[in-house]
Amino acid sequence: MENVDDLASLLDSLGDSDASKRESAARELYRRGCQAAQPIVANWLSNPELKRCIISGESPTAQLTVGVAVRSAKFERIRAVYGMPRLAEVPPDQDAKEFELELPGGLRIDVLTTREPGGPGAIARYLETHGEGIQQIEIRSRDVDGATELLRLKFALAPIYPATRPGADGTRVNFFLVPTRQGKKLLIELVETKPGVKL
Repeated sequence: MENVDDLASLLDSLGDSDASKRESAARELYRRGCQAAQPIVANWLSNPELKRCIISGESPTAQLTVGVAVRSAKFERIRAVYGMPRLAEVPPDQDAKEFELELPGGLRIDVLTTREPGGPGAIARYLETHGEGIQQIEIRSRDVDGATELLRLKFALAPIYPATRPGADGTRVNFFLVPTRQGKKLLIELVETKPGVKL
């Protein structure tokens, strides 16, 4: 689906000292993530009940955040060139460090790394198996529990976790590995915030 060398170059450029190169790389990473997720999200939003559980914007991708996983050194370099954005408060039992980049036009990228390189956590396993890349797509949701149940019943998709769990910055989350048209699987995270909290 993707040229691995090209993807590596984009992730390197995300930490470039040249702001225009950084923005260009971020926009392309966002485009690629949304391109993979768009058919899935459009299919989900065709179900009226599920659509009510998801915060849908002007387009099927308007509520998406693209999550990229990088190794620790690159994580720190990207964070430094973007002026040290605040680290998300990740539950202690989850092996992740992350921060969000928001670009003009509402494009959002989460940059993630492992707290424990080579450890048993999800991000460490992803980096060990796949290397750096687009690790997940996050979808804002009004009701993760309701959306999870509808995805089970109407779309025959099994969630990664049997019940919604705490996520970063007080969110509630669950995950799905969803088949794509290219025969691969895409990790999609449903993210629900507390009322009144900006995503």
